[in-house]
Amino acid sequence: MSLARTALELAAAHDSAATHCLYRELHAHPELSGAEHRTAARVSTALRTEGVVCTEGVGGTGVVGVLSNGPGRTVLVRADMDALPVTENSGLPYASTVDGVMHACGHDAHTAMLVGTAQALAHGRRHWNGTVVLVAQPAEETGEGALAMRGDGLHERFPVPDVLLAQHISAGPIGLVAHVAGPVLAASASIDVVVHGRGGHGSRPDTTTDPIVIGAAIVGRLQTIVAREIAPRETAVVTVGRFHAGTAKNIIPASAELGLTVRAASRDLQERILAAVHRIVRAECEAGGATTGPDIRVVKSMPATVNDARVARSVADIHTRMFGSTRIVDPGPAMGSEDFSELALTPDGRAIPYHYWFLPSTPLAVWDVAPGQSPMAKFGNVPSAHSPDFAPDPAVLDHGVAAMTGAVLAELAADPERTRPHRRARRS
Repeated sequence: MSLARTALELAAAHDSAATHCLYRELHAHPELSGAEHRTAARVSTALRTEGVVCTEGVGGTGVVGVLSNGPGRTVLVRADMDALPVTENSGLPYASTVDGVMHACGHDAHTAMLVGTAQALAHGRRHWNGTVVLVAQPAEETGEGALAMRGDGLHERFPVPDVLLAQHISAGPIGLVAHVAGPVLAASASIDVVVHGRGGHGSRPDTTTDPIVIGAAIVGRLQTIVAREIAPRETAVVTVGRFHAGTAKNIIPASAELGLTVRAASRDLQERILAAVHRIVRAECEAGGATTGPDIRVVKSMPATVNDARVARSVADIHTRMFGSTRIVDPGPAMGSEDFSELALTPDGRAIPYHYWFLPSTPLAVWDVAPGQSPMAKFGNVPSAHSPDFAPDPAVLDHGVAAMTGAVLAELAADPERTRPHRRARRS
């Protein structure tokens, strides 16, 4: 029996009803980053039912399950568990029961698919050898979870993987699988800026140093980084998503607060942009007459996600054989960010190869009527991740279990001689 057919049969034989039930339960009871206690307990219970040896509390609320089946390669599968501070507007019958919290990024689906994959592999042990490490990770949205798990001994207390795998649902017509070899997600940084001025009465601006004017100049000037300092062949985004200042119409405040996100295709480009942000903020504060320098603080940073070329080919090949070539697409790199790659580093500094792919999950009934003549135009007109209207087609769960089962089997069976040697990583 071919590996592709085996993967499809194992996935088809898993308890789909249980996977869908777990998904609806998790969706209705979302938990924010670092507080995934109920979710972690549910995952542990479900994995132990399949004979997986589980450890809870790794890196906070993280769960690590180990499914061993004799000698062989070790494959780590990761799913994220946390929800977002978003008020749900999907209208789903299993919508969030927690005010102001929603699984708006599909992590509930990822977690349910992780459990479904574990069940498929546990029941199909005669078809594979090796070890599968199943990681339910907390706090992906804050960029803290992967580092916390790694810092808590993920690769010391548990088998060190030969390869890491992860998948993420997205907008787009359900049934496709999106693979990108090389850079797939951007490096990112979140920055808080406080501009210090001198407050006073709105009728006497000459007696003040207006931080709102300085802040507005900063916002405008920051947009020139990508437009004038970054080569057109490079990809980057600088967005000011928050600007808070003042309490009344006739009062010039003493300070203004800005919140920025920086996205770049590489760590080096990200560092160049961060240097430009610091330069511009300081220069505009000086130009505006601020007597006290600004506060500039990077509050979150995530590295770029760069897929290993060999693993990308291996997984894309098994998916092509499972689902057909017309279902496999390459959308190119995106400017979203992830902390998944933080797991790909051993305590002695060796980088572990990994592959991260997307599963479009928009119901076809929604996709077909979305405005736009091209897929990209439609893509911008359907609910996407972080939207209060995000409502993936539940059929993506079975598709995802099949996709991950196939990827795991392919990597367990990979010839170690063809695996590229670990390289020493530059980052810590």
